[in-house]
Amino acid sequence: MKKYFERHRLKNGLTTLLVPLSGGLATTFMVLVRAGSKYEAKKMNGISHFLEHMVFKGTKERPTSLQISSELDGLGAQYNAFTGHEVTAYYAKVKNEFSERAFDIISDIYLNPIFQEAEIEKEKGVIVEEINMYEDLPQRRVQEFFMECVYGDQPTGRPIAGSRENVRSFHREDFLRYRKAHYVPQATVLVVAGGFEPRSVLSFLKERFSALPAGPKSAKKKVIDSQKSPKELVSFKKSDQTHLVAGFRAFSLFDERRYALQVLVDILGGGMSSRLFQRIREEMGAAYYVRAADDLYSDHGLVSMSAGVQHAKAKAVLRAGLEEFTRFTKEKVSSRELTKAKDHMTGTFSLSLETSDELAMFYATQEILGIPIETPGEVIRKIRSVKSEDVRAVACALFRPNRLNFALVGPFRKGAFQSLLNI
Repeated sequence: MKKYFERHRLKNGLTTLLVPLSGGLATTFMVLVRAGSKYEAKKMNGISHFLEHMVFKGTKERPTSLQISSELDGLGAQYNAFTGHEVTAYYAKVKNEFSERAFDIISDIYLNPIFQEAEIEKEKGVIVEEINMYEDLPQRRVQEFFMECVYGDQPTGRPIAGSRENVRSFHREDFLRYRKAHYVPQATVLVVAGGFEPRSVLSFLKERFSALPAGPKSAKKKVIDSQKSPKELVSFKKSDQTHLVAGFRAFSLFDERRYALQVLVDILGGGMSSRLFQRIREEMGAAYYVRAADDLYSDHGLVSMSAGVQHAKAKAVLRAGLEEFTRFTKEKVSSRELTKAKDHMTGTFSLSLETSDELAMFYATQEILGIPIETPGEVIRKIRSVKSEDVRAVACALFRPNRLNFALVGPFRKGAFQSLLNI
C-alpha cells in the first residue's frame, strides 16, 4: 500500500508531517499554529494577524526585516503568511537544493521573534492602511459583513484584521502574552512537501523544534450558532456596483455531509456552466462575478452565494439566487449534472495537488484542525460516492428561513431587502 505521508510527533507534542512528491522540483515548508481571530477577546481582536506581521520584522538571529526578506529573496523563494479564524501559517517554497536554508529562516521567524517596540509602532500604520484598503474593496468587505450578520458580537463575527482602535492600542507585552498562550508545541504542525530528502529534514526539524517548551494552550470560545428568523445587514455605500452575499448556516467540517454539500455548491456556483452563472450572468446579464462557496470550520459552517451586480437588478438577483437554493430542496439533481459536478471537482482537486505548496496545505489543514487525515484518493472516492438523494437531503436540512442570512454593500438602506428573505 502506498504511503502518502509520514507523521512524527516530538516529545514536546509538536507534530511533523512529511509529504514526499516524487520528481518534484520544489519543496514547501509550512508552520501552522492553532491561533486566529476566534481565539481573541474583543479588546484583543486583530492581534493574531498583527503578530503574523511582526514575526517578519526581526528575530534573534536576523534582527531586521530586510535580513529576513533578503535571504528569502536570494533563494528565489515564494514566501508569505496568513491568518484565519482558526489558524495562522508561515511558509516558504524553494528549489529543493535551497530547502534547508528556507527551513532555517521560517523556523527562526516562528521560534525567535523579538517584537521590537519601535517596529510595532511602525507596523500599526501598515495594518491600519491594510484595514483601509479592505474597506475600499466592497467585494471583500461584504464577506466580513456577512460573517457579522450571521454571528454578531462574538469572535467569529469580527474581522480578522481587527479594528483600527485595537491595532493602535497593542504593545509588546500583548504580543508576548498572546504568543505564550497559543504558540505552543501541541498546537503547532510542521509540514514539508515536495522533492526533499525525508531523513535529513526530520533530523533538522527535531534538532530545531525539540527545545520548544510545552505549555497550556488557551482555548477558543464555542460559537453561538443559532437564529430564529432571516437576518439582513445592509451597509450603505455610494458605489458603481452592489455587492451581496446570501447564505445559510451549515455544519462543521467534521460532518460527513460535507461531501454532499461540496457537490451541491459546485452545481450551484462552481464554474461558468453552473446554475448561478448561467442564470444571473448569462440569462439576466446582471453580474460579472457570481459564485457559491461552502466555508466549514471546526464547530460551525456556512454555505453562500455572492455576486457583484447592477444596482437596479440587486433585488432580482437575490430572488433568483434564493430560487436556485430552493430548487435543490424540490428537485433531484439529474445524473448528468451530478456526474459533471463530480468530474469538475475531482479534476480541479487533482490538478491543484501537483504543486508542493498546495500538497502541503492539503495535509496541513486536516492535521492542524484535528480532522482524521484522508489521502487524495480517499477524498475523490467520497466525492464520487455522493448520490442525488444526498444532495437533496442536505439542501432540505440547511435551506430554511431560520438559517438564512443576507449582507450587502451598495446604495441601499437598512430593511430594503427584508421582505425578500424567505425560502
